[in-house]
Amino acid sequence: MNVILLKDVEKVGLRGDVVAVARGYARNYLFPRRLAEEATKARVAELRKRETQVARHEAKTAEQAQQIAATLRKAELRFDVKAGPTGALFGSVTPTDIADELWKATKVRVDRRKIGIENIKRIGRYEVPIDLFQDVRVEVETLVVPEGGELPSDEELAAMEAAEQPAAPAEPVHEGSPIEVLEAEEPEAPAEPAAEAEPEPEWRADADAALADE
Repeated sequence: MNVILLKDVEKVGLRGDVVAVARGYARNYLFPRRLAEEATKARVAELRKRETQVARHEAKTAEQAQQIAATLRKAELRFDVKAGPTGALFGSVTPTDIADELWKATKVRVDRRKIGIENIKRIGRYEVPIDLFQDVRVEVETLVVPEGGELPSDEELAAMEAAEQPAAPAEPVHEGSPIEVLEAEEPEAPAEPAAEAEPEPEWRADADAALADE
């Protein structure tokens, strides 16, 4: 069935998208959580009308795009979010969240599909790229800050992210110097069988007997 997403849903779509999903998924997951609604003809028509109004705010020329870019470069977005001790978010900051915050901060409407970043899932400092027009791109500074706190330094952020990574398996420990270890691990070559003594020729025995008679 077709539904209209009311919020960004990872691997499904962005808010306002009309997407086809399984009926059971819609009724058991999307609808109860108010993530989507049924895409009736009336609601789709209303959505298209709203998208047309938003499109009027978009740049129609490269010059307009440069003017908008100048405004956005001065902006600094901030999201105060719930996060765990390693900096992972309880949720995410989505392109739609960024578009909404841009409107609040700058009164510039940006199509969320032109925001070139995946869902943000960690606290940190981000330069969010936005395509405003052909060959006109701007990066907006965005801070994702733990709720009730301040953003750690870059070094602390790196250490927090590293702490979340699974530990690498430990290498086997060998005692002794590297040379001793190599010698200990070197398999011994199998001993070659001793060569059998060749039987003495008959002329040698005859010669010995002749010498004895003399």
